[in-house]
Amino acid sequence: MESTPAPPTPPAARHPIADAARSFARGTLAPRIAGWEETRRFPREATRHAGRLGLAGLFAPPSLGGRGLGAPETVDAFEELGRVDAAFAFLVSMHNLVTAAICSAGSDAVIERWGRALTSGEALGGFVLTEPQSGSDAVALTTLATPTAAGGWRLSGEKAWVSLGGEADVFIVVAKTLPEPGHRDIAIFVVERDDPGVTFGPPYDTMAARWLPITDARFDDVALGAERLLVPPGQGLRAALAAIDQARLNVAAGCCGILAESLEVATAYARRRYAFGSPIAELEAIQWKLADLATDLEASRLLVRQAAGRLGTPDGSVACAHAKRFVPDAALRGAAEASQVLGAYGWTNAYPLARFIALARMAQSVDGTTEIQRLVIARSLLRE
Repeated sequence: MESTPAPPTPPAARHPIADAARSFARGTLAPRIAGWEETRRFPREATRHAGRLGLAGLFAPPSLGGRGLGAPETVDAFEELGRVDAAFAFLVSMHNLVTAAICSAGSDAVIERWGRALTSGEALGGFVLTEPQSGSDAVALTTLATPTAAGGWRLSGEKAWVSLGGEADVFIVVAKTLPEPGHRDIAIFVVERDDPGVTFGPPYDTMAARWLPITDARFDDVALGAERLLVPPGQGLRAALAAIDQARLNVAAGCCGILAESLEVATAYARRRYAFGSPIAELEAIQWKLADLATDLEASRLLVRQAAGRLGTPDGSVACAHAKRFVPDAALRGAAEASQVLGAYGWTNAYPLARFIALARMAQSVDGTTEIQRLVIARSLLRE
């Protein structure tokens, strides 16, 4: 029997958290991004400020200081952050996924230690899945957690592309619990930055978001008590993939911000820039570029809102894949076209478009590449 797709979800009313995100992005991020990029200095004071505004505990329960929001209520907040810096939107996304996981599934001891610290933004959380040899193949893990006679675990292995490596206070780490290949033994553990045996490599030299430390990580026989098991063996892969669905949605929402801001910058420039005696906004070539960008923005927002409404349903993963496949590509294309409207000025740092192009390229890769999204979509079609 063929499955019936979930009906389209009507757009949610704009939640006040989006206004908080806009105020934070315009007032705190915008004046400082250039300085952070130049010095590669991680803005810990800014993440604490975001926490005070409620942006650090979006999905966590109010009983632990969170906002208790769902995906449809938060997409506008991620778009507002993305209008200024999609990398910061990515950071907020990852931190919130870790915070929600620890607050909902953590042991009493872990929640006591980290719950309110994470929802307030005083502590930062990181998600650790990718390994050097596996890349997008989340099943091909080799990091191994071995049970001990005392009921705890010993964690050993190497990870790659660890966002906030050496900076986050606590990480959730996806690992195997049996040495043989397969995914039925995968679990998730809570690992603290200062646990003995945890080390981080130097930050990668990236083309964008140079202030955001992304590193390798190594776990050398790290001793974890029984209370550090977040998701038991056999349930870890499903939990990790569910978190990745949410992450893909958040990245797509942030890329809507890249599109929206690119369109705004290009439109304002076209209105005031004169050539051959009239504003270039009167040129058909410019109008077509702006029109195409506007259509991509409308389509992107619809895909993001549909995915937000379907998250957690049988159609949720493929809906998130559609959004993550389309929107970063549209953001890259849109930022490049907006830059072309500005001519030579489009690639100067007087405007954000050159940085947006690099950030959109980054968004195409994080939380599953564009090609991986195509695989998710194609496999869904073939199953049907």
